[in-house]
Amino acid sequence: MNDTAAPADALTRAHRVLIVSGEASGDQHAAQLVAAVRRRAPETVFSGIGGEAMRRAGVEILVDAATLAVVGLVEVLIHYRTLRAALEQMRRRLRDERPDLLILVDYPDFNLRLAKTARALGIKVLYYISPQVWAWRRKRVHTIRERVDMMAVVFPFELPFYEAAGVPARFVGHPLAEEAHSTLTRDQAATRFGLDPARPVVGLFPGSRRGELQRLLPLQIEAARRLQAEMPAVQFILPRASTLSEEAIDMHLRGAAVEITRVAGHFYDVIQSCDAIVSASGTATLEIALMGKPLAVVYRVNPISYRIMRRLIRVDHIALCNIVAGQRVATELIQDEATAEAISRELGRLLNDAAYAARVREGFKRLREQLAGDGRSTDIASLALEMLGAPQGRT
Repeated sequence: MNDTAAPADALTRAHRVLIVSGEASGDQHAAQLVAAVRRRAPETVFSGIGGEAMRRAGVEILVDAATLAVVGLVEVLIHYRTLRAALEQMRRRLRDERPDLLILVDYPDFNLRLAKTARALGIKVLYYISPQVWAWRRKRVHTIRERVDMMAVVFPFELPFYEAAGVPARFVGHPLAEEAHSTLTRDQAATRFGLDPARPVVGLFPGSRRGELQRLLPLQIEAARRLQAEMPAVQFILPRASTLSEEAIDMHLRGAAVEITRVAGHFYDVIQSCDAIVSASGTATLEIALMGKPLAVVYRVNPISYRIMRRLIRVDHIALCNIVAGQRVATELIQDEATAEAISRELGRLLNDAAYAARVREGFKRLREQLAGDGRSTDIASLALEMLGAPQGRT
């Protein structure tokens, strides 16, 4: 008889995971992680912070991520009480439930605080989709080393960065390298959304946060109006992120002197329908790039936030697609440069200058090849199950 064998109830007890994602893109990646884990270990129980995608994947949503989706230092201060209340709720959950694993998805300022509590309680921490410590606030790597058991990184260049800092890390590949595609042709996608495939289509992508919507959508609408005055045949489509309500979109579109087709969901089909896109800086720029669509990137934050952030940023580009590519493939119109006139002019060039648009597409093609990796990546679900010590069934 083996005296060291685990009790039967320990072998059969469902593993409990607390998972936290504070933004729309993270919500999608977290949902796919959850689905992959549950295919192999169906008894695993997930709860945490997320949006509709995580809820559909079977996660018990304790706090809706839409209430936490803010960006900029000043904006965080304005929403401090909401963020603090959510953090305290998650800390209580860690203390009361003692989950087997805490999975954190991006959203670093919130998640690294929660990781500190988990470490103090002896709860293992898996961090999926690294904070951009290689771009700005590099000293956070020391905090990560103290609070995180394993970094699951999605860009190949992140692995040596963490290894040099003494942080356990695995390259798991970027989920978008496989996710970002449509089964439709461009004309089929345009037709699906009631657009005329014979006419040019421009995508207006204002971001997934309320603050982004308020700062960027009016600019994009005015740019659309200017562009249509010069190119009457152009059509516009706007995808709504799951973290934004129809009412929030309607507030900006009322009285707009241009017709804009709105779509909830079907994000990659929306991208596929477009001939050019103007997008808020963020994960969406990488998704658009991976699908090879000509792109202009815009961004604005509170002026005080911008001045502080510019002093901290250590990379030459703002847009994620350009950072990964290592060059300015997509034009960036940031802060004071983000004007309706400049956006309209860049979109017009992407639509009318075939050689210019082709150079952008070629740059994005090289980016896709870079993210495909060399086959050495670890599956993120396998890594999560490894940290849980859970037996893995067939996928």
